[in-house]
Amino acid sequence: QVQVVESGGGAVQTGGSLRLSCTASGLTFDEHAMGWFRQSPGKEREGVSCITPSGRGTYYADSVKGRFTISRDNAKNTLHLQMNRMKPEDTAIYYCAASAYVVCVSSWLRGTSFGDWGQGTQVTVSS
Repeated sequence: QVQVVESGGGAVQTGGSLRLSCTASGLTFDEHAMGWFRQSPGKEREGVSCITPSGRGTYYADSVKGRFTISRDNAKNTLHLQMNRMKPEDTAIYYCAASAYVVCVSSWLRGTSFGDWGQGTQVTVSS
């Protein structure tokens, strides 16, 4: 059974930084693209970032490009999201997910190619 668990959420001020982590078990981690998504109250879930199994391919939503960095440690089955220069609009529940594919498919932002999801971790950015 696949388990995905996020950690590292919290509260920061505008301009601050947070590092999210995600561990995945019950799957061959280095055979799956991985992604981060977020959802704010009253809004639809949105894709934040996706990374290929090797870590060489990374993709970002325009809203976080240049501020967030996704990375992975396949030896530890761990995914990270380093968030810098944070803004109030980054406030959301952040979810980690494992893709059913070995690539970040062109539709990755919608999340439909991801089959295993964590419970989420709250991130709050105050102005």
